[in-house]
Amino acid sequence: MLLFPKFLKLSRPLTARRVHRATDPEGSFRRAWTLIGRPLRWIYWLPLGLGFTQYFYTLKTIRGRSMQPTLNPDTSRWDDIVVFDRYSINSGEPIRKGDIVALRDPIDSRKMIVKRIVAVAGDVVKTLPPYPDAEVFVPEGHVWVEGDEPFRTLDSNKFGPVPLALLDSKLIYVIWPLDRIGSLRPPIAPVSRRGDPRDFRWYSDMAAFEREQRRQSRVTTCSTTSSHS
Repeated sequence: MLLFPKFLKLSRPLTARRVHRATDPEGSFRRAWTLIGRPLRWIYWLPLGLGFTQYFYTLKTIRGRSMQPTLNPDTSRWDDIVVFDRYSINSGEPIRKGDIVALRDPIDSRKMIVKRIVAVAGDVVKTLPPYPDAEVFVPEGHVWVEGDEPFRTLDSNKFGPVPLALLDSKLIYVIWPLDRIGSLRPPIAPVSRRGDPRDFRWYSDMAAFEREQRRQSRVTTCSTTSSHS
């Protein structure tokens, strides 16, 4: 008989604490806010992130081999991840020959392709197969784009001059892989001291320089930039 009152004394505070916690609205609110607070913060900042990538800068992974060896070279095991600048395109800054751009595929608008600006409005281009004409005049409001690897690309030699309205962004920086991180620079002829061995890097730089020279030799220059508005 003596054990039963003791049991009641011990059980009352425990029961009271449980009821108090279950009926405490402030504690329930804290727990609920803990559960939903982080998703709400993501939702709060999401429009800012979307606006930044839509109008300023965005990351893209380069697929395919049409821009080799500038992008996705055979010496790399990884697909390049690069930064594209949308602001310069949207703000109407001049498009320059040699720029690498992302644009809507003129044949399939659902796709985005990456090519190099070879000629701008007013230039005359000596085309490559399969284009039917030997030369093309680039009309106002258009550019001529090509891949750096002519045997693995579908470009203006297939679909002709491209309207500036199809341009999406301009490549400004490679961020992956780390051994190639940095901005892309125009190829220059490599210089080696007399007696120094010529390694793979020297031959690669020389091939890129000669490729650029051949590309420029096919363009009769009437302008170096094209306004995008």
